[in-house]
Amino acid sequence: MTPIHDLDRDTPTALPIYMQISEFLIREIAAGRLVDGQRLPPERDLARSHGTTVRTLRKSLLELEKKGMLERIQGSGNYIRANHHAQSVYSMFRLELTTGGGLPTADILDIAAMEKPADLPSFGAATHGTRFRRLRFLNRQPVAVEEIWLDGAAGTIRPEQMSDSLYRTYQMQLGLLIARAEDRVSIGHVPHWAPDTFGLRPDTLTGYIERFSWAQEAAPVEFSRTWFDTDKALYVQRLI
Repeated sequence: MTPIHDLDRDTPTALPIYMQISEFLIREIAAGRLVDGQRLPPERDLARSHGTTVRTLRKSLLELEKKGMLERIQGSGNYIRANHHAQSVYSMFRLELTTGGGLPTADILDIAAMEKPADLPSFGAATHGTRFRRLRFLNRQPVAVEEIWLDGAAGTIRPEQMSDSLYRTYQMQLGLLIARAEDRVSIGHVPHWAPDTFGLRPDTLTGYIERFSWAQEAAPVEFSRTWFDTDKALYVQRLI
C-alpha cells in the first residue's frame, strides 16, 4: 500500500483529514491493493506514513470499522475485511490511477448560475442551472477536467459551501441524495477552458465521460462531462 504523501490540508473544499485517509483506504481495498485478511501496519507507523496523528488515524479506522471493512483484534492488530457493498463518499467516482486507487480531490475553476445552453441534453425541470468546472486530481496528480450542471429546480450551491465531493455537498446543503447514475464513456476533445495544469492542450483527443445522475425524481437532476488523461487514469467499473 502506498500512503498518501500529500493530504489536502489547506484547500477550503477539502474533506476532513480523517475522511481523506478513510476514503483513500476504501479505494485501495476496492482496487485490490489491500486484500481481505491483510493486516495493516501498526497504527503509529500508519499514522506517520500519512503525516497525521494516531488519534486522527483511529478516527479513520473507525469509519472503516463502521462500514464492515476493518476488524480490530485486541493484541493482534487491524485487519482488512472486504465489503464490496459498503458506501463511501467517492463510491460513484470511477476514475482510478493506472496503478489503481488514488484519493480524489478537486480545484474549483468556475461556478456560474445561467440558462442551460442549447448543446446540453435534456435533463431536469428548469431551463436554468448551476455550472461547475473543476480540475480533478488523484493523489494530487491532475487527471481530469469536468463540467457539471445541476438543474436549477434542485437549488443553488455557493462557492463557500463546496466540498471535494459534489454529491456530499448536494446532500449536506440541499438535502439532495444522488441515488444512481448512467455513464457513457467514449473519446472527446479537451475543452478550450481546460487549464494548463491539466497537462493536455485544448482540442487534444482523450477519454470522455457523459453522466446523467438521478435523485428521487423521475428525471435526471444533474448532467456532467469529464475529460480524463488516459496516460494517468482509467475508467473502472467493478461488477460484484
